[in-house]
Amino acid sequence: MNTDKIIAESIAKDYAPKESSKIVALKKLDNRAKLPATIFTYSCGIISALVFGTGMCLAMQVIGSGLVGMVFGIVIGIIGMIGCGANYPIYKKMLEKGKSKYAFEIVQLAKEIADK
Repeated sequence: MNTDKIIAESIAKDYAPKESSKIVALKKLDNRAKLPATIFTYSCGIISALVFGTGMCLAMQVIGSGLVGMVFGIVIGIIGMIGCGANYPIYKKMLEKGKSKYAFEIVQLAKEIADK
């Protein structure tokens, strides 16, 4: 058995142009449908958590001081909690919209793959 030939073929396969298959196209369409909702969810969640944390710091007077700072911190914390709470329903609606946008193409491609 010629191991040099096997190694050379495996290395050449890495550099050969890849043929796009229908499975790869289906995965790309699925990703295109889900990616905007995922990016929004992570961004909104991180920002809301930071706003909530800032509000907590102000309310507990870790930063700032006085009654005005505490009230301001409570208001900011409530805004952060609302953002965290609204994140999941917004995600579900965005995901549903993305799926409905690409549903026809994904179903057609899945049928083509299944019929093979």
